[in-house]
Amino acid sequence: MVGMTRIDKNPRRGANAVEVRGLVKHFGETKALDGVDLDVREGTVLGVLGPNGAGKTTLVRCLSTLLVPDAGTATVAGYDVVRQPRQLRRTIGLTGQYASVDEKLSGWENLYMIGRLLDLPRKEARGRADELLERFSLTEAAKRPAMQYSGGMRRRLDLAASMIGRPAVLYLDEPTTGLDPRTRNEVWDEVQRMVAEGATVLLTTQYMEEAEQLANELTVIDRGKVIAHGKVDELKARVGGRTLRIRPADPAELPDMARALAEAGLDGVSGSQAVPDEGLLLVPLLSDEQLTAVVGLLAARGYAIADLGTYLPSLDEVFLSITGQKPTATDADPASAEQTEEVAA
Repeated sequence: MVGMTRIDKNPRRGANAVEVRGLVKHFGETKALDGVDLDVREGTVLGVLGPNGAGKTTLVRCLSTLLVPDAGTATVAGYDVVRQPRQLRRTIGLTGQYASVDEKLSGWENLYMIGRLLDLPRKEARGRADELLERFSLTEAAKRPAMQYSGGMRRRLDLAASMIGRPAVLYLDEPTTGLDPRTRNEVWDEVQRMVAEGATVLLTTQYMEEAEQLANELTVIDRGKVIAHGKVDELKARVGGRTLRIRPADPAELPDMARALAEAGLDGVSGSQAVPDEGLLLVPLLSDEQLTAVVGLLAARGYAIADLGTYLPSLDEVFLSITGQKPTATDADPASAEQTEEVAA
């Protein structure tokens, strides 16, 4: 029998809303999760990235009690995901990769029903349904059956349903797949609003812009293992740090400029790179002093510069460098398919 006692053995009480240690999950011969360790600090957004089949959806399903892990431990909002699933479900919200709403009920009825199932008083459930329909631009369609909604509208309704109980921890598994830019921005605004109110979010996404916009920290998973973790800028610096982009007024001078920097030892560890098709010279930067020296040398040699600037690698470049695979729009890890395993009871 599952007890009602909260598990709270973390000496840094309140620091982490989610703690995962050594989580393992098999599907036959496939090891979808292979000893995952993960922490999500309270009141933050952790972005989880990874190529197809990396294990992101399996992780979300384990943490939301929809799958039972084969090994390891995980606590969410102080509850053990295996030993205390019923208590845990009252503190979390989940939006999966595909909208799951009752198509025979209206949008408003869907939200009101979920609010009541979460034990919200009738007045509060009604008010919360009205509020979220307004936030997700569904007020005009509130009384229509969900079967008449477009795919994007169903997705927005599903997102609203996951938020109606003001969950302490919210799982968003590819939440904006297939949404238009305006609706995607509405979702981002709502996520940021919830975090500002104290919620914690675990976000899986294949949109690098989304991860950069929302996440405080990123975890990269590949083949069921965590292979990188840190803030966005930390991961970018890990891949290559800053690069100086120089566009000379005369593109024909690119080889001479590169040679001059190499002779002066100012072309970085990996050397500068001329990109004739774009009329650019790329110089890896190791310090601010190197930047000043590069600009000074080129000016002293009489090279006219039309434009220059520094940049960090894009999150797409970081993803590709760390995993060796390009991000795609869908996730095909084993748990995204229908599973026959029972929900933890």
